[in-house]
Amino acid sequence: MLHANNLYSYYGKSPVLQDLRLDLEPGKVLSVLGRNGVGKTTLMRTIMGLTDRITGTLQFDGHDIARMPTSDRAMLGIGYIPQGREVIPRFTVRENIVMGTYARSDGSRDIPDFVFELFPILREFLDRRGGDLSGGQQQQLAFARALAMRPRLLILDEPTEGIQPNIVQQIHDVIVRLNQEFGLTIVLVEQNVPFARKVSDRFLVIDKGRVAVAGTSAELTDEIAERHLTF
Repeated sequence: MLHANNLYSYYGKSPVLQDLRLDLEPGKVLSVLGRNGVGKTTLMRTIMGLTDRITGTLQFDGHDIARMPTSDRAMLGIGYIPQGREVIPRFTVRENIVMGTYARSDGSRDIPDFVFELFPILREFLDRRGGDLSGGQQQQLAFARALAMRPRLLILDEPTEGIQPNIVQQIHDVIVRLNQEFGLTIVLVEQNVPFARKVSDRFLVIDKGRVAVAGTSAELTDEIAERHLTF
């Protein structure tokens, strides 16, 4: 479903990602790991078309998206939950979620029922402003907004960062359910190695903009984590 080869991604004249390769099959979960500042978020932004330019191959479901505008990538079915959530604080919960529907190809602005099945607290808070929610509730809202577009690929940038343990468990359960029950393909940046092992089929570690090691989740050993993720 997602294929990259000899991929370079730039901010200005500097390549942050260099000669990156990845292949992700439909219905799989890929965790992207690495120390801070090595290019993990840049990979997520590259998939969404949010860096200055790229060279190399980047394909989604057979479509060449390397030079495609971000809005067109969303219309193909790529959903994105950025680091920091980027909930609009003055918008209500309802308005934040409805924003996600504007990337739907059917033109519907209805919020899918399964969003409230996954995050029932949001139904109670529909008329509350996004900025009045707790951090964990805002993360749920960011999920709901992305899912309202009915994506085929969901990109998550550090979904458990700064979240209380009970919400981390809920996010784990939601990711597993979205993948196993709804067949959603998922790419996530994650620093929590045990979390990555539990939710992922495959992993890759980025170091200095390149893939340092990749494999199945069972191959994500403590030795790899120690070598590539500790400071």
